Amino acid sequence: MASQRTDPLTLEVVELIGAVVARYYDEYERAAAAHSLTGAQARVLGLLSLEPTPMRRIAQKLKCEPSNITGIVDRLELRGLVERRPDPGDRRVKIAAATQEGRDTAHRLRDSLGFAREPLAELSTDERTVLRDLLKRMLGEDPGTE
Repeated sequence: MASQRTDPLTLEVVELIGAVVARYYDEYERAAAAHSLTGAQARVLGLLSLEPTPMRRIAQKLKCEPSNITGIVDRLELRGLVERRPDPGDRRVKIAAATQEGRDTAHRLRDSLGFAREPLAELSTDERTVLRDLLKRMLGEDPGTE
């Protein structure tokens, strides 16, 4: 009997997930370039457009070195898309925040991403809920949380 890791269905699912990730990544890179951003800059800007975030937490979320985030934020700041602020709770900590122009750019970038949104729109609400819950389980998260 084939192990669960190498059975044909599991291998097919892994290949399909890889194909979806690769297509999303390619589209994201193209959308970022259309806004004169690198993919990494676009990801940081996207996070910051949701809420101001300490630099170290950005690095943790994107699973990269804090020094990389510093360089990315420097370049976004030069373009007027991001600003640094002291953390009101700890003045030693710097928070990066999207400016209005940065939030507008992130919004336009998100709107230009059709690949991830369009196929999901073809699924019913129940199907999207099941998919979300399965993905959360795969990531070790509680599917019951929103």
